[in-house]
Amino acid sequence: MESQSPNPQTLPETPPNNNPMSRSLAYIVQRVTRNLGFHSKWGELNGAMGDLGTYIPIVLALTLAKDLNLGTTLIFTGIYNVVTGVLYGVPMPVQPMKSIAAVAISDSSGFNIPEIMAAGICTGAILLVLGVTGLMQIVYKFIPLSVVRGIQLSQGLSFAMSAVKYIRKVQDFSKSKSMGNRQWLGLDGMVLAIVCAGFITFINGAGQERNQSDEAIVDEERNVRRKRMRKIMATIPSAFIIFLLGVVLAFIRRPKVVNDIKFGPSEMEIVKITGHSWKEGFIKGTIPQLPLSVLNSVIAVCNLSSDLFPGREFSATSVSVTVGLMNLVGCWFGAMPCCHGAGGLAGQYKFGGRSGGCVALLGAAKMMLGLVLGTSLVTILHQFPVGILGVLLLFAGIELAMTFKDMNSKQESFVMLICTAVSLVGSSAAVGFVCGMLVHVLLKLRTLCMP
Repeated sequence: MESQSPNPQTLPETPPNNNPMSRSLAYIVQRVTRNLGFHSKWGELNGAMGDLGTYIPIVLALTLAKDLNLGTTLIFTGIYNVVTGVLYGVPMPVQPMKSIAAVAISDSSGFNIPEIMAAGICTGAILLVLGVTGLMQIVYKFIPLSVVRGIQLSQGLSFAMSAVKYIRKVQDFSKSKSMGNRQWLGLDGMVLAIVCAGFITFINGAGQERNQSDEAIVDEERNVRRKRMRKIMATIPSAFIIFLLGVVLAFIRRPKVVNDIKFGPSEMEIVKITGHSWKEGFIKGTIPQLPLSVLNSVIAVCNLSSDLFPGREFSATSVSVTVGLMNLVGCWFGAMPCCHGAGGLAGQYKFGGRSGGCVALLGAAKMMLGLVLGTSLVTILHQFPVGILGVLLLFAGIELAMTFKDMNSKQESFVMLICTAVSLVGSSAAVGFVCGMLVHVLLKLRTLCMP
């Protein structure tokens, strides 16, 4: 007896899912999948190394000089990486707050962990308020592009100069000082750093052009052999290879470092902050950090992300809020005050980071190291070749500095260079910003007054 198949036309139609909860859940899953999706496995892995030239030296210095809880910092910054990767879908970096770190390292006794955390909490609270009220978005729209480019150029050149110092000079991170000329040969010699820099330059070149012309694409397609070679080059994770080399050399430099490793997470506890610590943290830490956070961690990051990822621009409000929340949560437990940074974004983009999966991968590695090794990881980082960190930081700084290429008029370039020069010489982005804005206004007034 033949089985009769039901007529497809008589089958009841599956009703559409009108459940708002199901639709919301499906949208969230779709967005997370899209934001964390790898554009290139090796590219995203390589890009994750692009921010370590800034991250490791500052974390190492605070751990050695102020007994920062490295395990807690790794866990919290790892969580920040994963969350920002999910939210933004681009390699949004998580970096130390540099002004607060600089004050802590230079002040031998009066600025310790309670003051550091108080400064981070105060800075985070102000940024959160600026974001929630919409004031940060107003500031972002108000600042001219030439001033933003000046801040980015000065920050990029500052990174590059610090990188060259790491390569040429022996560093004492616990005192934030250069001790003397680095030897040419050795496991942390200048020859090693030069070879690493040459390797990255050969593999990555000057960087991907963000606006390639159609003619250039056609010419490239004609040359099949050259195109094939470029594809092969693109699959080589240069920064990741260099970082692995540094890890291997760290164990070779001091094999007994294995004996100092203790497995398990660091003890996590709430930091006790006195009234005096709140006062010192705000005056010495928050006041110098706030202009840098507003300009480099929010304004410059939003501008750079729109340049690198057209169509995926982020509001200054959202970036300001995420920076604020990071510090209002983590600093209470002793995690290093953190922010986003244009230099980290440029560095991760330079080495191939194109999605949130790049920083999520880095965040997962941080959390694993924080849970497995805790603060004992500092013994390994202390042996890591500083020259290699300098090489990674050098390329991140150059990539950030190169954003000035869209300054098309002499007037815009003039404002940008004034802002850059003052920021570098005065070592203050805030002073450079004020001078850049003043020059911009004067030039506009001059234009209006000219017949």
